[in-house]
Amino acid sequence: MKATRGLIADVIRFSAVDGPGNRFVVFLQGCDFNCLACHNPHTIPAESRAACWRTVPELVAQVRATAPFLSGVTVSGGEATRQPEFLRDFFAALHEDEQLARLTRYVDSNGDAPRPVWDALLPVLDKAMLDLKALDRGLHIRLTGRPNDRVLASIRHLAAHGKLHEVRLLLIPGVNDDARTLTATAAWLRDVDAGIRVKVIGFRRHGVRAAGRRWPEATPEQVAGWADTLRAAGLTDIDAI
Repeated sequence: MKATRGLIADVIRFSAVDGPGNRFVVFLQGCDFNCLACHNPHTIPAESRAACWRTVPELVAQVRATAPFLSGVTVSGGEATRQPEFLRDFFAALHEDEQLARLTRYVDSNGDAPRPVWDALLPVLDKAMLDLKALDRGLHIRLTGRPNDRVLASIRHLAAHGKLHEVRLLLIPGVNDDARTLTATAAWLRDVDAGIRVKVIGFRRHGVRAAGRRWPEATPEQVAGWADTLRAAGLTDIDAI
């Protein structure tokens, strides 16, 4: 087993909200986006005193200790694809381990990774969950500090290879939630795959920095309305939380 190291921000041994089933979740340190609505802003810097280096064998041993109670492993962040060699070797080690091979291997990503990174991961990756903060390039830059070209390309590439579990839309009242924007987003996603799974997530202030706390939180009624707008625009697999 390779001793590739990854910079780990945190580990959750059991999670029911980071992919299907009960999952072991690894949060990698460092993100290329600077999202105003980020709920884990401490994971954005490339380095942190709270983060620690772990080798693939060390992390696999942690997974093995709780494996009987798990259905899968998710690597999140920060941004998981910023440490592609570690991510690939970690997933490969799980896949090659007789006791752990049954666990599904998911990535929770902002999608801002070049195609060669995804191509290196495809053989060891079961599914990816990608965020789409905004279809409009200018609005995406405003919300994240980066354009969305590679995000859109990643959605198409992973969907084409059957590796896309869902696209997550974090909707902020008065910012990226108007009906015209939602309809355009639905049309774009429908063009990728009419049956694409979309998770609508209403904005919450918990954990965000001061820059994001000026926005209103989403109400259950707003979340339900956004989901209805997406369905009316032709998407069929919508989950709203």
